[in-house]
Amino acid sequence: MSVPSRRRRALTPAVISAAAIAVLLPLAACGTTTDAAEPADGGPAAKAAPGFPYTVTNCGVTTTYQAPPKRVVTMNQHVTEVMLALGLEKSLVGTAYLDDRILPAYEKAYKSVPVLAEEYPSKERLLAANPDFVYGGYASAFDAKDGRSRDDLKAAGINTRLNLENCADGTTSMDDVYREVEETGRTFGVQDRAEQWIADARTTVASTADELKGVAPLSVFVYDSGDKTAFTAGGKGIGNELIELAGGRNVFADLDKSFGDATWEQVVAREPEVIVIYDYGATTVAQKKKRLLEDPVLKDIPAIRNQRFAVMPLSDVVLGVRAPAAVERLAAQLHPESVK
Repeated sequence: MSVPSRRRRALTPAVISAAAIAVLLPLAACGTTTDAAEPADGGPAAKAAPGFPYTVTNCGVTTTYQAPPKRVVTMNQHVTEVMLALGLEKSLVGTAYLDDRILPAYEKAYKSVPVLAEEYPSKERLLAANPDFVYGGYASAFDAKDGRSRDDLKAAGINTRLNLENCADGTTSMDDVYREVEETGRTFGVQDRAEQWIADARTTVASTADELKGVAPLSVFVYDSGDKTAFTAGGKGIGNELIELAGGRNVFADLDKSFGDATWEQVVAREPEVIVIYDYGATTVAQKKKRLLEDPVLKDIPAIRNQRFAVMPLSDVVLGVRAPAAVERLAAQLHPESVK
């Protein structure tokens, strides 16, 4: 899997002078606070914004917000799309790291946001945007060796959020998608927008479930990447939940992680009826299909014999706002006779 948290390498840091960094650090530190500001004249503190102060614990980090963050950098596509879905593009001062094309509904808003780097920006480039909040989609967004750990950024006065799929104690579910949107909405003072999105998402998921009533689940093998071994979706990530909600059964649901390696012998033994290909990166879907169809080891599994494939963009199968519609799209590929 070429998911950034496991395999991708950040870009080479941009060059910036030490003097510039010295100026930017105190600026960033002024951008946010977890304590109520004291009035200069000793008078009463300013009235808090509606819904604030708001305290949230995210992946073990507890933060109290007195007001919504104003200068935000998102790193990884699925969290960028969470912000755009909530109409928060004017809060964004930078973004980074697309896996595929941004959703058409958000494309205009996305183009209004500066792109800091093709992959992850260096710490210097990140600080140059003077954020008061950084929102990461994968743990690699806060890589300590690159100086971007959540502690490092906190020391610079910058609050952070990490997508919940990276810190779930158990199996990630659609409820975690709703929680991600709800907590982000509350952090930015747009709880009403978050609640409306969640209501619409629940309706989409329920509608697909209605169409699948009485349909027998199909056994599914996810092929993300790999040659000597198969990099696939395990039972911990949202991808496993999407398969189940779409009328499938993940043959590697017993893999105790979101993504992991399986042997090809295991793939053969589990006899998947459908292969779901994750579409992203330099290797095309056609190239992935060719590799699977031409492997003599796989020739007798039902999915290969019957050439039963489904395709999902990587951004559809991570914890983000695409998930409810992704259930519907996958269900239509697994059960075209039931889901139109």
